[in-house]
Amino acid sequence: MIIASRKRKENIAEYLLYMWQIEDIIRGYGLDIDRIRTNHIDRIPDLTDEQRREMTDWYESLIDMMRREGVAERGHLQINRNIMEELADLHRALLAAPKFGDYSAEFYRTLPYIVDLRSRAGSETEGEIETCFTALYGLLLLRLQGKEVSPQTTEAMKQISRFIATLSSYFHKNEQEPLFKND
Repeated sequence: MIIASRKRKENIAEYLLYMWQIEDIIRGYGLDIDRIRTNHIDRIPDLTDEQRREMTDWYESLIDMMRREGVAERGHLQINRNIMEELADLHRALLAAPKFGDYSAEFYRTLPYIVDLRSRAGSETEGEIETCFTALYGLLLLRLQGKEVSPQTTEAMKQISRFIATLSSYFHKNEQEPLFKND
């Protein structure tokens, strides 16, 4: 909750990846708040009793949402899907606007990797932005498991990371002052 709040303000991409990880942590503990409290929250050093209560409440609300939204086993919470859609909408708007040529150039450098990832997955149901996030999250999981990453994958992930960082930067600029004025 504390980390999520900070990440949401600073870097929307890191926030979204963090929230996907939180969803997986909750699933890993079987949506059981007692197990989350004992094995996760209580192990975080330097939390006040109030912060522990707030974190417990936050996890309980996420568990409730996951159950109500039918994502207890897989998928993402609507709050996270909404952010993904906002990013995808911004992506389309940036591509359509000639004044954001730097963004378009970064996207077209990334596009071959997106096409390759989609062909390997055998599905084109994910949008371009979600494909990038899925790849970045997969890399995060590989690293957490201590698995080796090929040089080709490393190269692809560097480009995808640059692209998503660019999109994230524009997202925060757009939140501060809209990039597109409604005429």
